[in-house]
Amino acid sequence: MLSNALRNARKSRTLTASPIVLDGPWRASCVPVASPMVQTRAVNSNQAWRPVRVLDEWVSKEARPISLRQLMVFGRSLTEKRLIDSANYVRTELPTRIAHRLRDMQLLPYVVVRNAHINDVYNLYYNAFDTFRKIKEIKTLDDNDRLCEVISANLKKHLTVIPKLAMGIHECEGLVDAKEMDQFMNTILKSRISRRVIAEQHLSLTETYNSPYFSPGAKLSESDFIGEVFIKCNAKNVIENCADTIKKIARSINPPDVKIPEIRIEGHLETSFPYILSHLEYIIGELLRNSVQAVIDRHQTHGSPDEPPPPIEVTIAEAPKHATIRISDRGGGIPRHELPYLWAFSKGPLSQQRLRNLNRVPRMAATMQELSVEDEAELGRADLKTPPYQSSLASLTSRPPDLRLGMGLPLSRVYAEYWAGSLELHSLAGYGVDAFLQISRLGNKNEQVITRASMDAL
Repeated sequence: MLSNALRNARKSRTLTASPIVLDGPWRASCVPVASPMVQTRAVNSNQAWRPVRVLDEWVSKEARPISLRQLMVFGRSLTEKRLIDSANYVRTELPTRIAHRLRDMQLLPYVVVRNAHINDVYNLYYNAFDTFRKIKEIKTLDDNDRLCEVISANLKKHLTVIPKLAMGIHECEGLVDAKEMDQFMNTILKSRISRRVIAEQHLSLTETYNSPYFSPGAKLSESDFIGEVFIKCNAKNVIENCADTIKKIARSINPPDVKIPEIRIEGHLETSFPYILSHLEYIIGELLRNSVQAVIDRHQTHGSPDEPPPPIEVTIAEAPKHATIRISDRGGGIPRHELPYLWAFSKGPLSQQRLRNLNRVPRMAATMQELSVEDEAELGRADLKTPPYQSSLASLTSRPPDLRLGMGLPLSRVYAEYWAGSLELHSLAGYGVDAFLQISRLGNKNEQVITRASMDAL
């Protein structure tokens, strides 16, 4: 009995000595020592312990989803009272949504939460949560201006979130089930989009209200933006703008003698719908970029140098409740070995190359504007709308257009599904790819986000 007691005592001391404290309110679980494959960081023993019960109070609240129609109706006749109501919605909604994602991260396996990049994201989230939960009720326009300063500062800080999350996911490859990590990544990114939508919408409404040309209570016309919502987003115009940008990018990353394929648009050319323009531009831009480069590569190996590459055909189809955009190319299709990882963030045959590339992108806004092209000052929606506030704009973050991160398709699907749409790809081996983007035309679908922490479903 004595020897058993000694063995248990030694075992107890060994486990106690294991590094299980993180610089955040983690609930230690799973393995006591992180795998050597996962980057870890020395923990400051003087770091104050953050009480979990504070988070519990906010996790007990449920997020309140919004729709594009709600954003339009609310902002169409903007008054001081409505602006202050919007400020108080943002003031309470942001910490609620962040709290649910913090709880989701607390439930990750210990080997994941010890990853340096995931830990950095957690601390960014907790600091933002702690900042917003302490903001008092907004009662005046001056209060609102101070809130907007806090929102803008946090939007800038959180530009590091996407690359850090992606690097953390890649570094944990093989340690955790890939499907679980992809599901976690989808949840985090949709939630991130939701927070930026409500934050940037309020910043934009504030900018509109403070404009010398704005008359409080005046109704905006249907050709305008209401905050970040483009009331009448014309599909053909967006595709043309994206096509021009993608052609410039293709010229910048290919030899001068390479022929760029034509992008043809047909179908219901007057189709329009309310949408967040930057979301649509990102999806269309990524799909066209993939198609253009695939056609160029295939034409160089299988085509005649005297003939132009086959065109990329974009078809717009309009139905009463939704619009569909099909992008068809003849770029040879997607290689069979890449198909299983088409929508995955965490795994694939080029995983290590993607990780090296991500290390070169410290900040990422996930907008088309951040694909920088030499001698091109501003791309994308510059001619349509460039908000004067600094949040997710190209001036804050850029990356070389030829640097492939392996996130374009999965992130495009996240954007598409956020407003209850869909994105599907059909590959014809040896021929090409058809991409189908479906969009709700009425703007009456709520954002598709998980409004409660996953622990509540256990």
